[in-house]
Amino acid sequence: MLHSTLALSLLLIAVSSNLAMAIKKEKRIPQTLSRGWGDEITWVQTYEEGLYQAKKSNKPLMVIHHLEDCQYCQALKKAFAENEEIQEMAQNNFVMLNLMHETTDKNLSPDGQYVPRIMFVDPSLTVRADITGRYSNRLYTYEPQDIPFLIENMKKALRLIQTEL
Repeated sequence: MLHSTLALSLLLIAVSSNLAMAIKKEKRIPQTLSRGWGDEITWVQTYEEGLYQAKKSNKPLMVIHHLEDCQYCQALKKAFAENEEIQEMAQNNFVMLNLMHETTDKNLSPDGQYVPRIMFVDPSLTVRADITGRYSNRLYTYEPQDIPFLIENMKKALRLIQTEL
């Protein structure tokens, strides 16, 4: 009897230990300001904070407008987060903000309020309406296959700071 009680106790301990490990694995990582766009990037919380940091650091502000339930936003987010060059530039050379709501600055929606939309603001706090994507009907949108074009636009935003400011 003692032998079977001991065996049953050991079995219960082993099962509960495995169950506890399985529950731990299912825990979700807490949501950060990155919202999946890049956890190694330092993100600002608000547009106003982004403007302040851009001016203070003399770096361009990159504003990503998106929605969680937008399939196009999710596809772009995945491509953005997986691209090492974008992640490195965003981490080191830009003030980064991703928004799931519109700002009061109408300059950030010169051709409408659609998502995904990526805009650049230089350290003089000028919205760079001249840095556009590939599409004439949605000037500031990018799709996953446009990642090389977005990289070029990020480099352009950096060059403009050196030549114009």
